[in-house]
Amino acid sequence: MTTLRPRAVGTPMERLDGPAKVTGTARYAFEQPVENPLYVHPLQSTIARGRVSAVDTEDAEACPGVACVLTHHDAPRLADTGDRELAVLQSGRVAFRGQFVGAVVAKTPETARHAASLVRIAYEVEPHDVELRADRDDLYAPDSVNPSYATDSDEGDVDGAMTGAPVTVDAVYTTPMEHNNPMEPHTTVAVWQPEGDVRLLLYASTQSVHGVRTTLAPLFGLEKDQVRVVSPHVGGGFGSKGMPHAHDVLAGLCAKAVPGRAVKLALTRQQMFTLAGHRTPTIQRLRLGADADGRLSAIAHEVVERSSTVKEFAEQTATGTRMMYAAPNRRTSHRLASLDVPVPSWMRAPGECPGFFALECAMDELAVACGLDPIELRVRNDPPEDPETGRPWSGRRLVECLREGARLFGWDRRPTAPGTRREGPGGRELVGLGVASATYPYYEMPGSEAVIRYEGEGRWTVRIGAADLGTGTWTTLTQIAADALDAAPEDVTLLIGDSALPAATVAGGSAGLASWGSTVIGAARAFRERHGRDPDPGAEARSGMPKNPDRKTYARHSFGAHFAEVRVDADTGEIRVPRMLGVFSAGRIVNPRTARSQFVGGMTMGLSMALHEHAVMDPHTGHVVNGDFADYHIAAHADVCDMDATWLEEEDPHANPMGARGIGEIGIVGSPAAVVNAVFNATGIRVRDLPATPDKLLDGLDALRA
Repeated sequence: MTTLRPRAVGTPMERLDGPAKVTGTARYAFEQPVENPLYVHPLQSTIARGRVSAVDTEDAEACPGVACVLTHHDAPRLADTGDRELAVLQSGRVAFRGQFVGAVVAKTPETARHAASLVRIAYEVEPHDVELRADRDDLYAPDSVNPSYATDSDEGDVDGAMTGAPVTVDAVYTTPMEHNNPMEPHTTVAVWQPEGDVRLLLYASTQSVHGVRTTLAPLFGLEKDQVRVVSPHVGGGFGSKGMPHAHDVLAGLCAKAVPGRAVKLALTRQQMFTLAGHRTPTIQRLRLGADADGRLSAIAHEVVERSSTVKEFAEQTATGTRMMYAAPNRRTSHRLASLDVPVPSWMRAPGECPGFFALECAMDELAVACGLDPIELRVRNDPPEDPETGRPWSGRRLVECLREGARLFGWDRRPTAPGTRREGPGGRELVGLGVASATYPYYEMPGSEAVIRYEGEGRWTVRIGAADLGTGTWTTLTQIAADALDAAPEDVTLLIGDSALPAATVAGGSAGLASWGSTVIGAARAFRERHGRDPDPGAEARSGMPKNPDRKTYARHSFGAHFAEVRVDADTGEIRVPRMLGVFSAGRIVNPRTARSQFVGGMTMGLSMALHEHAVMDPHTGHVVNGDFADYHIAAHADVCDMDATWLEEEDPHANPMGARGIGEIGIVGSPAAVVNAVFNATGIRVRDLPATPDKLLDGLDALRA
């Protein structure tokens, strides 16, 4: 009898990189050993718009241990300055407060920071504008929204349907400027090498070693093969490390200014609030029209958001509304204000995250207006096929997620009338339950390649330039490779995180593992076709991601349902969330252990978004005044109580050879709305502007007591 090897995919395998991380031997970018490094401390503008008129570096250059001070007067010239965010120190123009205007390179970080404080910079100040308002007369429609969606959509007669609808909702929701804030700050170590094929070596905290190489090489006048980027371990990113930022370029310039020396640059936590991207604030008008039974006849989702004069970034905030519910008349639009602010960028589930806060809160308002249970309203509007494209779903099991979540969470104990369930000492705790739906598109990104080599004696090596930013790639990609090669995971050596390895797409859009895993399976198939099942040691095969014949045939999305219980102090307005539950439909789960971590991590960020996160930009200075962890509040351990995630057992045969869809971002989509909807159920107070802080409840609580 032949013994079948247990399948690795689907088992809760422990993280292969876990021991290295808990023992401190896993090297992150700043920890990479280089000989006799120098350290960089950036100089940042103190105005929001204008020009550097004079620079005095004499005192800084006189400090013992200072190697050089760079400004736009003497920084090495870049070969390509088309990307203005990355055209670092190439002119004296200032486009936002906190922009790089210089750098000190010294023997120690402390020396560099002290010397930087001695540089004197004068400016020609120009009037700036950083305020986002929906009534601005200079709002414009971008050519497309991230990554390449149509800016607007219009199906049917929305205005006519709204006019004739027995029940309508018309509300404005806002989300603030938010920041990714991964545990590991953005860091880069740069070394220019005088000889050899690789001229510039970078150790960078990045979600895409090949993306950094491809972007930076032409800036420095190099071919991409002359740049090597190494990043085996990344301490989180949430999108902010998905593309190069100005600090990567600054490190390269500083290293070029000190030939033969390596330089290390680590942004401080405060600098990350300016230089590492952020989630754009949004102003969203949601209009829903429905019949008395809650069946939607029209949806309109109009978004105003912020971009930068330096470089446009248009978030796809309303695109999820185009496909979520079965309304025959649908309109979405995006309008931008180009302001004197840092460049917005990707933050976990860009677009869908803020967009679904508005949509799912509006659906809750519609349920109340129709006198329906919020779950029943969503069930009645669940579309049999994609409303946007007309394609059949590869797997839409949202209703099952809602039903299963209701059963597990005890939805039948939800107060039918807001503000009626009181518990705790003296009945001070107002208790409520909330729900929200979630979805995230399934993306597959061609462009990756993998090389598989048989080492002999049942051992294999798999090479692909993928990234692990804490998501578990070291483990999950090993599991996929093991199954593809009919090997045990311990017999597979995975090499990732280096641009010297075969190309891999970015770890973003919940597409990393799906794209890389498909590529590894393609390489395994190519290996079998070329070498059979009894290969010689040293046999290799290389392949890209196999083509998917179902890519344009099916609408492919992950779905989920979020449930939250809140307890609101009737006197202070303090909100506590003792329980959250997410139920997801995401195809086959490669590793339940790491998947649960991803789901719960996303839900935690959603909780943080709902109750805490709010960057405040002073309109007079363009400065993020709460740019540190003392004043920019994020969810702490005390905020995260009984949080759980589960999923439906399934495979999606139309997604990829694993039957898996992405999971990294759907945990945050909808979870803030579930919390805020629970606040309404507890108090009868509707919060439409995130975060839901106590001050937004106090007037309503006073009225409730009266």
